[in-house]
Amino acid sequence: MNTYWNIPEIPHKGWNLEYVYDIREEGESVDETDYETCMMCNNERIRFVHVVSHKAFSQELKVGCVCAEKMTSDYVNPKKQEQRLRHKAQRRINWLRKEWKASKNGNLFVKVKDHLVVIFRDKRTKKFRCKIGEFYGKKQFETIKLAKLAAFEGIEYFKKKDMW
Repeated sequence: MNTYWNIPEIPHKGWNLEYVYDIREEGESVDETDYETCMMCNNERIRFVHVVSHKAFSQELKVGCVCAEKMTSDYVNPKKQEQRLRHKAQRRINWLRKEWKASKNGNLFVKVKDHLVVIFRDKRTKKFRCKIGEFYGKKQFETIKLAKLAAFEGIEYFKKKDMW
């Protein structure tokens, strides 16, 4: 099998890890997931894609964790970033399973670390919106599930900005 590892013109070391992303969409089962193939070794079931670049190579490569470690000579950060995404995916699953209460107005709410998270229906458009603490989300959603996922992403954003 011919892989980029066997091609001398492709640099094998000195790559930079640009970012890592999870290709599994929310709610997608293992069987439905459209996995990537590692561009370096041709491993076919890559869920967490590591995007690497090299100053002597014109294109970015999408590779798996093991190849990213070898290519960057970094045996800590690729795994760490992948683990961070795995944990986020699990938190998202847990978030959707969370028990929400209904207010007198029919809005769904949950309290998270002293912050009130509310899902409500916009009176004008009849779509769902979310509110986290004092912050109203601007986007509107067709379903409660999509609004809950947006609230989850909002909380993740606030955590990243040390606002949580």
